[in-house]
Amino acid sequence: MMRPRRVRARVRHLGSLSLTRMIPNILTLLALCAGMTAIRFAINGRFMSAVLAILVAAILDGLDGRVARLLKTTSSLGAQLDSLSDFICFGVAPAIILYIWTMSQLQAFGWVVVLLYGVCCALRLARFNTQLGAELPPYAYSFFTGIPSPAAAGLVLMPIYATLEWGGTLFRSPYLNAVVILSVAALMVSRVPTYSFKRSRVPAHYALPVLVLVGVLAALLTTEPWGTMAGIAIAYLLTIPFSIRSYQKLRAHALRQQAAETAAQDEGARA
Repeated sequence: MMRPRRVRARVRHLGSLSLTRMIPNILTLLALCAGMTAIRFAINGRFMSAVLAILVAAILDGLDGRVARLLKTTSSLGAQLDSLSDFICFGVAPAIILYIWTMSQLQAFGWVVVLLYGVCCALRLARFNTQLGAELPPYAYSFFTGIPSPAAAGLVLMPIYATLEWGGTLFRSPYLNAVVILSVAALMVSRVPTYSFKRSRVPAHYALPVLVLVGVLAALLTTEPWGTMAGIAIAYLLTIPFSIRSYQKLRAHALRQQAAETAAQDEGARA
């Protein structure tokens, strides 16, 4: 007598989706809302709030993929939604913020510069999407091709960090900002290998120092946020030469190993 009720209860849940499985997409949408709100803050002249909204979007963007993998709810819909959110948050929003903040002084040329940044962000994300599911060589697994869009947004806003921390008009120069924007845009679409920190592993004996470093950064962010953000951006730039060197060494080692295996196979075939 009870079995039909259980069957009906199961049928009632067919086609439904638990709230837990929706959490990654909810985080992505919250990041998108933060990016759109950053544009509103910039229009109203609240540049500090605009930069904070971009940082919130970056934090949420870093969480959604990890939460999806932990909950085993990764999907093609989530991947595409994440890409569209990244374009708004880290491509469109920083471009508009910078144009309103200082690049509008250069009129048409200033718009061309920020427009180029947005185009490069779109191309960077399109290239990343085409590589989803592609089989990469083992040595390339821990690297991005070019800088990712969240890192690009963090770098391109460096002059605003500096102005909020130290004041003055030097870092608000549209010409200086144009150089920064064009350089970051070029790094996004470049073939330069950069570290993928989310894929990196920390050796066990470095776990404690890394935790201490995170604590120190948290303390600095709460006391001197803009100077700390500028320092983090500069530190990220300094890692690029090391990532290039590491990538080249790993690639050369893999090619030598492949050549040795090929030679051994040829030798075996001749024998």
